[in-house]
This record gives sequence, C-alpha cells and structure tokens, in this order.
Amino acid sequence: MASSLSTKPFLGALSSDEPSRLGSLRHSDLRSAILRISTGRQSRPRTLEIRAAGSTYGNYFRVTTFGESHGGGVGCVVDGCPPRIRLSEADLQPDLDRRRPGQSRITTPRKETDTCHIYSGVAEAADNIFLKTDAWCFNAGYTTGSPIMIKVPNTDQRGKDYSEMSMAYRPSHADATYDFKYGTRSVEGGGRSSARETIGRVAAGAIAKKILKAYAGTEILAYVSQAHKVVLPEGLVDHETLTLDQIESNIARCPDPEYAEKMIAAIDAVRVRGDSVGGVVTCIVRNVPRGLGSPVFDKLEAELAKAALSLPATKGFEFGSGFAGTFLTGSEHNDEFFMDEHERVRTRTNRSGGIQGGISNGETIHMRIAFKPTSTISRKQNTVTRDKKETELIARGRHDPCVVPRAVPMVEASVALVLIDQLLAQYAQCQLFPINPAFQEPLQLPQLEETSISF
Repeated sequence: MASSLSTKPFLGALSSDEPSRLGSLRHSDLRSAILRISTGRQSRPRTLEIRAAGSTYGNYFRVTTFGESHGGGVGCVVDGCPPRIRLSEADLQPDLDRRRPGQSRITTPRKETDTCHIYSGVAEAADNIFLKTDAWCFNAGYTTGSPIMIKVPNTDQRGKDYSEMSMAYRPSHADATYDFKYGTRSVEGGGRSSARETIGRVAAGAIAKKILKAYAGTEILAYVSQAHKVVLPEGLVDHETLTLDQIESNIARCPDPEYAEKMIAAIDAVRVRGDSVGGVVTCIVRNVPRGLGSPVFDKLEAELAKAALSLPATKGFEFGSGFAGTFLTGSEHNDEFFMDEHERVRTRTNRSGGIQGGISNGETIHMRIAFKPTSTISRKQNTVTRDKKETELIARGRHDPCVVPRAVPMVEASVALVLIDQLLAQYAQCQLFPINPAFQEPLQLPQLEETSISF
C-alpha cells in the first residue's frame, strides 16, 4: 500500500533560504505542531494534532492544577471523582494548613491562610435520594460526579521583590529553562515553577485520601527522614504503629523527637546565613489493596516515581530497598512468601516495598524522595541576564531555607492521586465480572459503623 508522510512546520520553521525570518516571527506565525499521515486508499489525509500539556495527572481521577505564585489564586479541577461522597471545605483544609507558608521559623515567612473554596461538583443531599444501603451518605454536601473546582486566593503577593529576577536568571531555578521553552515567563515568584502550584495537588490529594481510607482503610503517611546531614537511622521509626500525631509533633515533621531537634538546628544554621539545605521525605502506605498497577510501562512504582518527581525541587526517588538493595545477593534480597493466620499469601520481608512486577502485593508501600536545597537564596551568586550578559544576583523574596518539612503533605497528596487513579482502573478492568476467588480478593467497601465514617 502506497503511503506518504508529510509534516507541517512547527513555529513557522525556516527554510534554507529564510535564515533571517526567525527574528520577525509574528504571533500569527505560532502554530501547533501537526503530523499528517496519509495513505493511497484515503481521499484526504488524517490529522494527528500534538498539543503541549503538563498540568493534568490521572486517567480516571483526573486532576488539573492552575494558577501562579503571585497571581489571583491557585487551585485545581478534579474530574472523575465518584459521586455521593460527603465532602466539604473542612475536609481539605487540614492538609492545606500543613502545606501553607509561614508555619514556623524554618519555613518561608510568607503569610497566607490558604483558605480553600469549592466552586462546583458538590451539592446538598436530600433525604429521599439515597437508598438505605447508602448509609455512608448524610444530609450534607456530597459529590455529584461532575468536576470539582477548588480555589485558594493569593493574599500576600509581593511582586516587587522579583524586580531583579525579571532581568537575571536565578541559578538552578526554572527561570532560564522557562524562557528557553516558551520565550516568556511569569517572573513573580517563578509562576508555575513555584511550590505554590502544589496547593491544587494537596487539595485534590485530600479528596483522594478520604476515598482510599473509607474504601479500603488505606493510610498514607510521610515524614522527614533527613535534613541536610542529619539522617534518621533506618528502623528507628516503626512503620506499623506510626501516627500522624507523631509526625506533626514538631516543626521538622520528623517522628523522632531527638532527631527532629537536630534537624531544626541544622536548618536554623543555614537560615541565618541566607542559605538553604535539602533533605529526604519517607512515605509509607498501609492497607493497600492488592492488584493496583499494570505491567510494563504503567507499573505502580513508575507512576509513583512520576508523581513524586513532578514535585518542585525533587532530585531522587527510591523504592523499597532502593540503591541499598544493590549490595545484596538474590538470596538476601528476595521476599519469601508464607501463609498468615488468615490464610492470606504474605511476604516475610518487604524489600520489594509492597510492589512486585509493577503490581501491589498488599504489603506496606515504602518509598523515599530526595529534595535539593532551595534554589532561591539571599546570597550573592554569579548568573546571566536575559540579554546574555554575565552579572551578579542577590535574590530577594521569601523562601524556605529547607523545603522538606512543607513537602510532607505534598508527597502524601501525590501518592494518593496515583493510588486512587489505580484503584478506579483496577475496579474497571478486573472487578467488572466475578473475580477468581482462588487468587483474587474483592475490592469492597468496608463495613463501618455510621458514626465512625469520616466522610
């Protein structure tokens, strides 16, 4: 079959006899890239249009974040949330409070309440619209199945703090690469590259955590396990008994009080010098349904890595035994199976981190995410201006001396968004028809007392 391949130029691509046209491109010249593929049997070519994206995550539980650091506000739109779930702004606010700036001396001094508002997708329930079997739905706001829009206004903007950055690139920040890609950028606060973008993720993640907890008893807990050179020893925290109260007991969000004080001291030491440090956030997930994730390209740990590494300032991701596992032999590393007292197949150890072959095995999921030192510091640095001249820059503005304490709820939210999307996918593909009880466990709503239901 005869075929041909033709392409439409991207951004008015130059021919060999038009070298000077680049500098005179007009707005009307900016066209999306279109790949045209035609065959001899077609009367006209089919068109595949390739569009730039990047602000949406998920296939079934789809989250799109919006807003800039110093714009009118930030937030998200959640599409695909199951209906009839009790939801209010009070369900989202606790995680947003954990993420907000100005919490302590070791975070940015920017003062924002980060008060969220739900604009759509939630309505008041009526007594007669639910069956008695739907006892988990109360007379309160409930999700309707339509898109949920959540917005948090910006109230403490200081755009003037970024006047120098409008002309010079902050080292290791996204200023230069945004210009390289788009030819323009939002100067104030870094725009979409600011960690303020994560408000939308945290709000959506709060919804996801609520569903996961109610449906399967799934708990997602993250904590700071390293700040600069202060490293929490492996095994010091019991992941089976770890609680949110332990994590939130100090401003470092480290569940061990002794190491928390050491971390706070390390952050304080660089804060007073106008410098910054990085660290590591450890995240665990208990009571994970079996069967989440898919083989090959969509492995569960790959999705978790993508979500975690899409957070600002992330530079590393370890799962299960991580890099330390490379020092072991197969006989030392393998997680041997056994039958527990409930006749369930379990593993005696968990070096796989709760996932094998890209699919959850029901054990506790365990991962670590590395965050670099905050790029924006108030010390003199060498850089280059937008008109390509070398210069020096002392960045102004309000920034975290260490991002990891505030990154804890961001990590939890990112993990929750992955798991809820995978739970819906598993239900759609593998629970539509009767399961094979010899191997599979049903995905079902736990039988909870009405008074104990949190949504």
